[in-house]
Amino acid sequence: MQRAILVINFAATWYMVGLIWFVQVVHYPLFAMVARDTFAKFEEAHSSLTTLVVGPPMLIELASAVLLVVLLSVSKQRLLATVALGLLIVIWLSTAFLQVPLHGKLGAGFDPTSHTALVTTNWIRTVCWSLRGLLVGYLLLL
Repeated sequence: MQRAILVINFAATWYMVGLIWFVQVVHYPLFAMVARDTFAKFEEAHSSLTTLVVGPPMLIELASAVLLVVLLSVSKQRLLATVALGLLIVIWLSTAFLQVPLHGKLGAGFDPTSHTALVTTNWIRTVCWSLRGLLVGYLLLL
């Protein structure tokens, strides 16, 4: 059962790694190119559609990450799983306290300062998910 949960966690994590790199390098920078008169509608659509794409994998990733910490019995594996869960907590906190409020500000219309802050602070999630992906991949090899 541990192996199955690890595979599920690996799949959810690497789905998010790929998605966050796309968002960081392509999607968020392109926000600046959206027409100002339609930006609020664009942002509203972005937020609702993104939730559909990221919500389920993020929840699966969180649940399987917690289960790994609970179920893994080898101390090295449990330590790695705990560090990986810590990175996930940082990701969730960054999302809740940085990116979501910035999307809220952008929902009122394009603001260059908020856009720059969104792109810049999203590096927290990009780096943490990348590190998580490496850790979970290593766990899968053990």
